[in-house]
Amino acid sequence: MLTLNNLAPNDGARKAKKRVGRGPGGGSGKTAARGHKGARARSGYSARPGFEGGQMPLHRRLPKRGFNNIFKKVCNLVSLDQLNAFDAGTVVDYAALVTAGYVNKPGPVKILANGEISKALTVRVDKVSQGAKEKIIAAGGSVEE
Repeated sequence: MLTLNNLAPNDGARKAKKRVGRGPGGGSGKTAARGHKGARARSGYSARPGFEGGQMPLHRRLPKRGFNNIFKKVCNLVSLDQLNAFDAGTVVDYAALVTAGYVNKPGPVKILANGEISKALTVRVDKVSQGAKEKIIAAGGSVEE
């Protein structure tokens, strides 16, 4: 019967760590498989990530592609059907969307026309898509950008 006091791994499942630098009998004695001199032979050596021993590293050999715009503005996107969670006549602004849990990052908010809206709301955010604006107004609400 298998109990906690006689648990053991299967044969060959665990391999002993190689003991280096224990004399000529071990096969990894003297230089301990580090070779003679050089940075790798020293204690404390560690190459930075991507270092290839002086060879041009892969991340510099490969061609760069595309363009990365450092001035890009990323909006928090909110769908129209999410606005149905608010009561009719409510002012929906950044603070209300954060409280409702629809926005969790700082930055501008944009309302997209995904889904339908059935309540008259006053929407006060940074951007509203054209389709969303039309649907909000059709439902009896207003948009203030």
